[in-house]
Amino acid sequence: NEEINIFPAQFSLEQNYPNPFNPSTKISFSIPNVGSGLALTVLKVYDILGNEIATLVNEEKPSGVYEVEFNASQISSGIYFYKLQAGEFSETMKMTILK
Repeated sequence: NEEINIFPAQFSLEQNYPNPFNPSTKISFSIPNVGSGLALTVLKVYDILGNEIATLVNEEKPSGVYEVEFNASQISSGIYFYKLQAGEFSETMKMTILK
């Protein structure tokens, strides 16, 4: 018998889809088993000047693959960044809103 690991092996933050987008996009990320069972996970959106625009996730999450929808209907066109912090992992990606 082989044990199949259905949990991600490492942290990852995927490129949002679609990109560019109007008015909403999806952001996917993965959290591996961090030993304690839960990882404090924070996903935020920032403008080009580094101002926080939105907090999409701010909670402890178990190991798994997640997808969050970001609705930017109240935000102007431009380049924005989204940053995932989970445990000791931190990664930032760029996205574009076209209206």
